[in-house]
Amino acid sequence: MSIRKVATQFAVSTSLVQKLVNLQRTEGNLQPKQTGKPQFSHLTNAEPEVKALVAEHPDATLAELCELFASKTGNWVSQSAMCRYLQKLGLNRKKKLGTAAKRRQKESEN
Repeated sequence: MSIRKVATQFAVSTSLVQKLVNLQRTEGNLQPKQTGKPQFSHLTNAEPEVKALVAEHPDATLAELCELFASKTGNWVSQSAMCRYLQKLGLNRKKKLGTAAKRRQKESEN
């Protein structure tokens, strides 16, 4: 069947049919390609290092953990990347309220 006949039968442009024919020839299929760039992170295989940092510094903030990770491995990561990785590992980063904060909270309730 010609490209023009296929285009009119499916109500699409001839250029689309040509592109699909070329894609079938080169790729061997008409599957859509993956969109976006592949994401790279220095945290990909760093589970033991991150767990050790959290165990050694349980009260460290995200910024401090990023700095400690950079000094230990030589690779800097952002705070958001560190936060996502900690969530992926199931490590809770919520801090306990200090005694002064607890006292203020009790006074405001009364």
